[in-house]
Amino acid sequence: MLTRRHLLVLTALSLLIIVSGCSDRNLTDLEAARALIDPLVFDEAIDDVYFQPFSGTDPYVVSLDSTFAREGDWSLKVTVPPAGSALGGYAGGVLTAVNARDLADFNALTFWARSNVAVNLNTAGFGNDNTGTSLYGASRGNIPLTTDWTYFVIPIPAPEKLISERGMFTIAEGWEEPYTEGHAVWFDEIRFAEIDGIADPYPVLSPAVKYSFIGATSQAGSAYTRYSVDGQFVNVDHSPNYFQLVSADPAVAVIDGNDIRVVGAGEVQITATMGDLECAGYVYFFTYEPPTTAPDAPTLPAGDVISVFSDAYDDIPVDDWNPDWGQSTEVSDFVVAGETTKMYASLNWAGIDFQSNTVDVTGMTHLHLDIYAPTGDFFNVKIVAFDGDGGNNLEEVSLEFEETTTPAFVSGGWSSLDIPIADFGLTVPADHIGQIIFSTPSGSTGAPLVLVDNIYWHR
Repeated sequence: MLTRRHLLVLTALSLLIIVSGCSDRNLTDLEAARALIDPLVFDEAIDDVYFQPFSGTDPYVVSLDSTFAREGDWSLKVTVPPAGSALGGYAGGVLTAVNARDLADFNALTFWARSNVAVNLNTAGFGNDNTGTSLYGASRGNIPLTTDWTYFVIPIPAPEKLISERGMFTIAEGWEEPYTEGHAVWFDEIRFAEIDGIADPYPVLSPAVKYSFIGATSQAGSAYTRYSVDGQFVNVDHSPNYFQLVSADPAVAVIDGNDIRVVGAGEVQITATMGDLECAGYVYFFTYEPPTTAPDAPTLPAGDVISVFSDAYDDIPVDDWNPDWGQSTEVSDFVVAGETTKMYASLNWAGIDFQSNTVDVTGMTHLHLDIYAPTGDFFNVKIVAFDGDGGNNLEEVSLEFEETTTPAFVSGGWSSLDIPIADFGLTVPADHIGQIIFSTPSGSTGAPLVLVDNIYWHR
């Protein structure tokens, strides 16, 4: 029986771990215990659930409200900040269960919602527990809200996957024209359920072309499933982990749980199924042998270096090695001859973000980095100057490197790019550099797979 609390817990609660003792019973004879089976997320009160705001949002946008309760005394109110709010650009976060739940008995998340103005709710969903390690995120976007309470359904692509889930309800909503002063959204009766009226699933593995080295692992990318819900089409965007992946050539890539592990050089097509259904779409991989040697180790004195990434020096703190700017790039560590490098796979662009710990490079003369690409003719490097830690972007300037530039970028071997800072042509002070961005032209002339090592400023 649920305990009803008219309280929204905004901080994480401690977990009680119960350790059982030994016994003489044969554990193989026992039925596997299931996690908590509880469909309720919110209905007048929250039990065993707390709110976690997303980074960059106002942490106090969620509250209990008695003015617009659909039934009973309370609803869940989300206050969307106005344009330019110093507290955050949007309202977003997750209702997270303290204890993991088994949701395999349900086929949908259902809820009621309304707004004080007619808007499209950006995102509502489940499967995200805000840890960055969630496996089964799923959401529905552009949900039409009016000033009246409306019932919504988000089908679960493969309920049998959700046997230990803490991400109960995901919300994200920003201000919309013409309501630049913000608006409010209310939710009520949020629960998982087994309902009729969900039919004709059409699963799709989003088509993509990817690049990787032997020994690396990758993910399929994005996926969605279209449903008919009471005769209306509903698209659910979700993790490809709801699917079962299939490799057309295990000599090139094998499926290892939710990962695609590259074992040979060549080309391979990855397809998927969802239960008995074949998914539309596929991911095509080009895979390559990695270099057998690491770049030359730096020999400059540490006092003449500000290091971003190198085994030879102490590195500055980096906020994010691959901030989400809508890119396709996957960034991971990759070891070459005992040296840890950064692998940029399926590169179009990717940033190294250290805005909260900007660096003063006015006393430095060069930006150095070692690059290895198995294919491609061009590689671009951009630096971004700010007016202080976490401040405003003042200027960003980019340089392109190829075989004929100085320094030169040539695929098939390590290219040592020792770039004079003066070549960037900054017109603002270089005392708060907060980002380095790598990119490559699209098409056959770009370098969609690179290893990067020894990223540092020096004099």
